[in-house]
Amino acid sequence: MVAGGLVLLLIGGDLLVRGAVTLAQRLAVPPLVIGLTVVAFGTSSPELVVSLDAVLTGVPEIAVGNVVGSNIANILLVLGLPAIIFPIVCDVEAIRRDGAIMFAVTVGFVALCWSGQLLNWQGAIMTSLLCGYLTWSYFSGRENNEATAEAIVDEIEGIAARSHSIWLSLASIVAGIAGLIYGADLLIRGATALAVAAGVSETTIALSLIALGTSLPELATSLVAAIRRHGDVAIGNVVGSNLFNILGIMGITAMVGKVPVPSQIISYDLWIMLSAAILITPFVLRGRPISRRYGAFLTFAYIIYVLSLFHGLSGTPKNEAKQASQPAPNKQSAQLLSIPSKLSV
Repeated sequence: MVAGGLVLLLIGGDLLVRGAVTLAQRLAVPPLVIGLTVVAFGTSSPELVVSLDAVLTGVPEIAVGNVVGSNIANILLVLGLPAIIFPIVCDVEAIRRDGAIMFAVTVGFVALCWSGQLLNWQGAIMTSLLCGYLTWSYFSGRENNEATAEAIVDEIEGIAARSHSIWLSLASIVAGIAGLIYGADLLIRGATALAVAAGVSETTIALSLIALGTSLPELATSLVAAIRRHGDVAIGNVVGSNLFNILGIMGITAMVGKVPVPSQIISYDLWIMLSAAILITPFVLRGRPISRRYGAFLTFAYIIYVLSLFHGLSGTPKNEAKQASQPAPNKQSAQLLSIPSKLSV
């Protein structure tokens, strides 16, 4: 179920993006708007649908774990592995700006999670910040940064190699949404059953397996960018994804319903996410290359982090997680269980 859910999420997200991009082109939407909205939201649609489904089905810890785990994987693995292939160099002013915003948003998200719950109004603020960021990026990209606009145009042309009719684009969008919804449902149910079978918490599965699976598109993009020696694409991909994960996915999810933050994430994983952001921020702000040695260090750090989740170092030992996963008897069943002993007395 987990494997099938991930495959459906990837296929559904790809269909949604391609259909939405070709539809926007047919409707004469400016390429910069397509890149900042349609492509950005479309590529983050698997994480969004998974988080919404997790909240609506009563396992909100998967929603938080998916976002936090994806942000950790994006920095340590999605940037680490490509840097091993070829050192990543980025000296683009727009990405420096976005990197600083990503770090500030990460710090703010940690502060919000510290209360133990993300409320509806906090989700509304995060979503509003995302809309403001997109508006600002549009005007600054249109007026001051022609290189960014050209990169977005190239990306859109790569996504929509052939123009389709409006009806075919709409069919692709509908099929993509259906694949996302069904894939998210399969993934959530499979991950919950897997957590019980493995004796770990749903949070651990979300931070590792689900987060890694939903980060595969970013990893593929960064690997291709590293091979082609486009370091700005690799770093911009990670920075943009992390911003959307926090402001967009968590913002929209918190608006739909209150999202409790598990104690494991508050005491352990949030600090790993913040530490990962600190590790990469100097390279983004100063334009220094991420060397092969440093890429190996980031990749090794991610492997250690995943291993720590399954060995109790994150604060949730396997035996406690297994007990927590088993439903506790309700009051009525407890009274029924006590009847035989009373009769015997």
